[in-house]
Amino acid sequence: MPVDAAYRPDPRYSSLGEGFADPVRPADFPATVLRYRNDRWAARVGLGGLSDAEWVGHFGRFQPLPDNQGEPLAMRYHGHQFRTYNPDLGDGRGFLFAQLRDDQGRLLDLGTKGSGRTPWSRGGDGRLTLKGGVREVLATAMLEALGVPTSKSFSLVETGEPLQRSDEPSPTRSAVLTRLSFSHIRFGTFQRLAFHGETEAMARLLDHIARTYQPDLSAQEGPDRVAAWLVRVVALSAHLAGRWMAAGFVHGVLNTDNMNINGESFDYGPYRFLPQNDPNFVAAYFDQSGLYSFGRQPEAVFWNLQQLAACLTLIVPDHQPLVDALSGFGPAYQAALRGAMIARLGLLPRSPEEDAALAGAAFRALAEGGEAIRWEPFFFDWFGGPASETRALTGPRAPVYAGEAFQALRRLFAAYAPDRPERLDAAYFAAAEPEELLYDEIESIWSAIDKEDDWRPFHAKLVRLDQARTAMALQP
Repeated sequence: MPVDAAYRPDPRYSSLGEGFADPVRPADFPATVLRYRNDRWAARVGLGGLSDAEWVGHFGRFQPLPDNQGEPLAMRYHGHQFRTYNPDLGDGRGFLFAQLRDDQGRLLDLGTKGSGRTPWSRGGDGRLTLKGGVREVLATAMLEALGVPTSKSFSLVETGEPLQRSDEPSPTRSAVLTRLSFSHIRFGTFQRLAFHGETEAMARLLDHIARTYQPDLSAQEGPDRVAAWLVRVVALSAHLAGRWMAAGFVHGVLNTDNMNINGESFDYGPYRFLPQNDPNFVAAYFDQSGLYSFGRQPEAVFWNLQQLAACLTLIVPDHQPLVDALSGFGPAYQAALRGAMIARLGLLPRSPEEDAALAGAAFRALAEGGEAIRWEPFFFDWFGGPASETRALTGPRAPVYAGEAFQALRRLFAAYAPDRPERLDAAYFAAAEPEELLYDEIESIWSAIDKEDDWRPFHAKLVRLDQARTAMALQP
């Protein structure tokens, strides 16, 4: 295999030993048609030199990568699903395929979705619909453009099996998705160990995390290190929640098995992006109580952190440091939200008080603008704050921006300077409209694939999202 010099295999999860995962065999698919490969991230992990045939061999047939994990591992975990504990979870249609370093030396996982049955499939077929794969590729591209810490869709291969599903027209086409992620260790991984009282294994897992992801914590020992680690997870989770809110993103299924230890968003099922500011907006049709609505996402993240902390009480005799760690979520989230809003507006931060006032005014203006102001166009029009005032006041939403609801926000903008104002020179900001990813557009992209096998709208959208990512240059 012609791996690049940048390819740095580093399989570590298997070193934890038994009890954390189960070796499995990938499905033998009747077809493997490459539909998407993430060449930008492939280059960053030393796999950019693969031919399409070699790519399909590894990410459609799952032939092991050189010097990497010898066999796929279905990871074990439990979780709360809509706050009901489920001890029958685990990787039911995916596995950890390989681990490797990127061009910054960070350890990443290659994990799958739709790669076949495992011991945790619970009667399911272990497959992924092609539509589900298309939706996830689009979600991760949009979130990356908006500066949200997210898994990266690495590969999408159509697999030639007609699938029966109750929530979409069937039979429907099938696919296998490969994700690139900074960790597949979930809150639910700890919940499973706590459920079975496996305190020694929990301590071993924490040692692994410290060595692998946060070596600065290795100097501490015992309960002090556990509490310090929880402080870190709280901060990372708060940062993620703030970025979701600034992006107008609704994950839809914020169960404890869908949150990982490194504060990275992943596993996109019924997600939505906001059309307008609406705290009650839900992504999943089955979320009838609005538990995971847009405005309740910070609450959901904090609740999940509480479940993680409850697991850690089994190995930390004095619970107060864990309580103290959890109490840091509120301030950390507020700081993350105002920072994310300032970043999305392309501004240099000022004081916490001024930034909070500006962020609050932006939310109010979005709410008062109603249906006349869509979420993403607002941030597009005002990117750079006062540097974009002329552009905003001569654009398609100028009448709304000239109204009373936006006067307070415009007065606050006057005190701010744009961050990296050269970004406004990008061709992206010369357009009348930004890139969005609303439900109807996703359905239109899928319809072209479903009815005509026309992939042009899908790939064209990904090109435009990459142009938006480059223009905005938001750091996750």
